[in-house]
Amino acid sequence: MSWMPDQEPECHEQKQASIARIIVPRARDLGDFTVRRVLPSGRQQMVGPFIFFDHMGPATFGVSEGMDVRPHPHIGLATVTYLFKGSILHRDSLGSEQLIAPGAINWMLAGKGIVHSERTPYAMRGQTEEVEGLQLWVALPTHLEETEPAFTHYDARAIPEKRDAGIYSRVLAGQYAGLTSPVQTQSPLFYVEVRLDDAAHTVIEANYTERAIYIVSGKLVIDEQQYDAAQMLVLAPGEEIPVTAMSNSHFVVLGGEPLDGPRHVWWNFVSSRLERIEEAKDDWREKRFPCVPGETEWIPLPEK
Repeated sequence: MSWMPDQEPECHEQKQASIARIIVPRARDLGDFTVRRVLPSGRQQMVGPFIFFDHMGPATFGVSEGMDVRPHPHIGLATVTYLFKGSILHRDSLGSEQLIAPGAINWMLAGKGIVHSERTPYAMRGQTEEVEGLQLWVALPTHLEETEPAFTHYDARAIPEKRDAGIYSRVLAGQYAGLTSPVQTQSPLFYVEVRLDDAAHTVIEANYTERAIYIVSGKLVIDEQQYDAAQMLVLAPGEEIPVTAMSNSHFVVLGGEPLDGPRHVWWNFVSSRLERIEEAKDDWREKRFPCVPGETEWIPLPEK
């Protein structure tokens, strides 16, 4: 996935004690499917180290259709792909080829530079398939921005989960609710999927400085105020926050500790140094990035 600065989500300040800011994503048509772009927004670049947040779909591909995100580059970040429905075939310039299925975590560390494609698997091209999920980018600490790229797949069975009184949660990364994810991260962060039955109640822990809730579906009540799906609620720091579901609800909670300074973002490139972004632009334009084995297509550098 990629981002350009003229597609910022709406961002509203909030006077409510528990909610510092509400971000309403803007829908963006990528051709094969639509995404709701949440981060970065005009007044909220990051939540912890999370600098990009896309809600993909839900999209239904017919028998002759599919997702075809051609090879494109990244630097200075890690991509985190998580599906609720459907499947995606990931291929990258390291030679990785991995089927991404619901419940699994794919963590691609771009570091100094990587190229990847995201497509509907060959086996699914002849049938109807619904795809929905989240793709996030995690900005890297300055000393790791130029690290060697890597790709790690964590099967759904490896992700710790908990069921209790109308609450189902999975700790996708970091530590939360007494569970620790096996996913290796580059800075302190957490990423949790939660499903609440109608009228069920949970409390958002205060173990990290920056936190946010993104509502995938359903309705949540915080401090007697109702919030609907497709909103990110940036939480006030320092306090546990009670949350109640007004219907069967599905959301993620994420955040962590702030990074060591702001980041520049242009297209698929993230860096603490603006000149590094310009170098990456030149490298992609001149085809100096590594290739994805077996693929000849590529996404050209945007003109603006």
